[in-house]
Amino acid sequence: MGINSKNSKSFSSLENVLIIGNGGRENALAWAIQKNELVKKVYLNPGNAGTERINKCERIKIDINNKNEFVEKLNFLKISLIVIGPEIPLANGLADFLRKKDYKVFGPNRDGAKLEYSKSWAKEFMQEANIPTANFWKVKTLEEAKKIIYSSSTPLVVKADGLASGKGVFVPSSKDESFRAAESIFNGKFGNSGNMVVLEEKIEGPEVSIFALCDGRKYILLPSAQDHKRLNEQDKGPNTGGMGAYSPAPLLTEDYLDRIIKEIIQPTIDELNKRNIDYKGVIYFGLMITKYGPKVIEYNCRFGDPECQTIMPLMDQNFVCLLEKCSMGNLIGDEKVNISDKVSGCVIATSKGYPNEYKTGFPIKIGNIDSNDCQIFDSGTSLSKNGELLTDGGRVLSIVCQDKDFDMVFEKAYRNLKEINFDGIYFRNDIGHQVRKKFRKGI
Repeated sequence: MGINSKNSKSFSSLENVLIIGNGGRENALAWAIQKNELVKKVYLNPGNAGTERINKCERIKIDINNKNEFVEKLNFLKISLIVIGPEIPLANGLADFLRKKDYKVFGPNRDGAKLEYSKSWAKEFMQEANIPTANFWKVKTLEEAKKIIYSSSTPLVVKADGLASGKGVFVPSSKDESFRAAESIFNGKFGNSGNMVVLEEKIEGPEVSIFALCDGRKYILLPSAQDHKRLNEQDKGPNTGGMGAYSPAPLLTEDYLDRIIKEIIQPTIDELNKRNIDYKGVIYFGLMITKYGPKVIEYNCRFGDPECQTIMPLMDQNFVCLLEKCSMGNLIGDEKVNISDKVSGCVIATSKGYPNEYKTGFPIKIGNIDSNDCQIFDSGTSLSKNGELLTDGGRVLSIVCQDKDFDMVFEKAYRNLKEINFDGIYFRNDIGHQVRKKFRKGI
């Protein structure tokens, strides 16, 4: 049995919160949520080895595909709010199922998650709503792709239509590279996610991430962030899920943000409503600031990673109350996100070989960490039988720091990274180069 409307009121105190997911994003959300004094317990399903180092947090393991067992456990734990972290459960309709059982859920239903799990649908959505984005073509065969790629005046960006863990986008420097990328996708590099390919004109400019907490009608914006997608320094190498980030992004002035709201964010909400999509969750707007104005590169239906780890330490204890309001469709519209007056930065430590093949199971040694306004969120870790911390993913640890300026933030982050070691550890040394004095010309 689910929670009926009478029961759900008794759970409105936010005592027990469940977060679905096992990465750095989910640990950062848990860390921010547990700050609220109303919250007694935060459960993470399945979480990772770093979960229980966070105050009030506990790992649980329930098969979310075994619906009866899942609901029984939710009732037993008296869960008052469910936050769904990753995109796959959202794309599979987990939020739909839980809402039918009268749970309060932060995370869109399957129809809203289509903004992320079908790039072609999202592009057509933007086209319909006159939201600025790059020109595109959706193709179903390699022959069709080849014709468009070689008739284009410039190399085209190539994207797998479906979910690919942030690795399904190729930004080639030649037409031959574009063709090879399309060929690899059609040959099954991302399984069924590559049954269709989206080709896009290549646009240029700095990228910025914006997050809107939505209750179906209204929304609140979180601080902006800039992510570093490329594996290597100077933003070279293959795309990854993200090698680091900083927040807020100084390049977004208040006037420019107003323009983004008017041209992109509000039209997105309006188009969702026009299509009767009741979107209760976060919308990630991946934007490029071009010389012609802001354009949408992509939508995500969940918090970005590592932007989430970067932004969460700036949140005050009322953050979880905003998630609950969104889940209930109860935003008034004039709520303010109370944030720290500091800035935040994150550097990701990865396994050797990421984002391609990599090995796991290496012991992680952590020395003398400066914990003053610094957090280490485990992204891909596990524990050995004797309790030793081990690598268990491509992105292993998120090292996050806050201070009054970005130079101090990254100085602390890299000082902490010197205290962390595991076989094959890799990280970029230039995260935040846009806002650090040593990387800015003429300073």
